[in-house]
Amino acid sequence: MIYLLLAYEFFKIGLFAVGGGLAVLPFLTELANRYDWLAVESLSDMIAISESTPGPIGVNMAVYAGFNAGGILGAVIATVALVIPAMVIIMVISKFLDTFKDSVLVQSTFCGLRPAVCALITSAFWGVCKVTLVDINLFHETKKLLSLVNFPAVGLFAVMFVLIKKFDWHPISYIVAAGVVGMIFKF
Repeated sequence: MIYLLLAYEFFKIGLFAVGGGLAVLPFLTELANRYDWLAVESLSDMIAISESTPGPIGVNMAVYAGFNAGGILGAVIATVALVIPAMVIIMVISKFLDTFKDSVLVQSTFCGLRPAVCALITSAFWGVCKVTLVDINLFHETKKLLSLVNFPAVGLFAVMFVLIKKFDWHPISYIVAAGVVGMIFKF
């Protein structure tokens, strides 16, 4: 039964997560709220791992959630279910796009999809910020407003943002540097 549920849920995610890997985050957050395959708190760790390992973030997260729910077979089923809709849609679109690429209806559809994708990615960004830069659990414990902000994470975010804007280093160097800082300061 768990395998059918995994296939169903990840097929839905694959069907509606338009815009790339970060667009799956709102769907995964909702999934984490409904099932115990992954915790909302672990999403930020999975994002970090998925972004620093080869492969699309959605696939990496499907492997993780599928493995937690049903072992190796669960990981395979979740991954295949996530990828199948995109493969089918791309194959169908590629057959017809050349014929209809100048159609006003097709152009209007793409114009409508762009803001929706932007909203999904912005929602994912906001979700990542809430999990990484804000410490809601500590705030609930202490009831102090300053405990709401995860100052070390905000500081690292600010430093990395400035470095990324100022220097044109390879992205792996930023990932490694942030990982080292996280290990040293244990946050």
